[in-house]
Amino acid sequence: MLRGPNRWFDAYIFDLDGTCYLGDDLLPTVGETIGRLRSMGKRTVFLSNNPSRPREDYADRLTRLGLPTPATDVINSSLVMADFLQRRMPGARLFVVGEASLQAELAAAGFELADAAAGVEAVIASFDRTFDYRKLQIAFDAIRAGARFFATNADRYCPVPGGGQPDAAAMIAAIEASTGVAVEAVVGKPSAYMAEAVLDLIGLPPERCIMIGDRLETDVQMALSAGMAGALVLTGATDVTMLEKSAIRPDYVLGSLAELVPRGVNVSHVLP
Repeated sequence: MLRGPNRWFDAYIFDLDGTCYLGDDLLPTVGETIGRLRSMGKRTVFLSNNPSRPREDYADRLTRLGLPTPATDVINSSLVMADFLQRRMPGARLFVVGEASLQAELAAAGFELADAAAGVEAVIASFDRTFDYRKLQIAFDAIRAGARFFATNADRYCPVPGGGQPDAAAMIAAIEASTGVAVEAVVGKPSAYMAEAVLDLIGLPPERCIMIGDRLETDVQMALSAGMAGALVLTGATDVTMLEKSAIRPDYVLGSLAELVPRGVNVSHVLP
């Protein structure tokens, strides 16, 4: 079942939660492996569907955990959502079912944030630990009045130490169920919008890249759809039983990130 790559790639794209860390701890072999890849001149970037923090926070966490990373090497779904909307509805009035970080990113991108349904041009659904009936009512009223409906990501839950937290899929489902309107676009993994963002950042063709993550339906599916290699790591949301039942077939299945290194190559070293 476990099978790592037998070749090197020029760029390694890593999911964060459940792949590189869980809570405030790096997962086993992550630091050594990414450090090894960097010492060889391989491009390493990080991709997350989680919009609850700005990418500077994710870069700071990686740096604090021993993997110095600039914010420009992190892409999350809030950044992709801002770009997506700027191309289609610049300056639009939005109602955001989401947390403060996403709201701040959209406001900084020139969008007007509403707290009532009147005049709302698009409803944005996202991970939101403050979701309540008032927000559902505003989203309902806005969409029924003609607002468009987009989402940052459609993850069912976010892995945390000891379990998980309900993610954006729950907010999307509530809005869809009450309005009878399906979300028009989801910009996070596995969408082509997210794939385009990371490939533009790297500046390499997809066949020279590998995406590594703990979810089949987001990380691996995005890689395969975009023409990248896709590696599933069994340290987060997906176990062997789930893999066996899935129609999504990753190119590689890893017990840990150390298995990214082709056999016979020692990954033990200090970080540069």
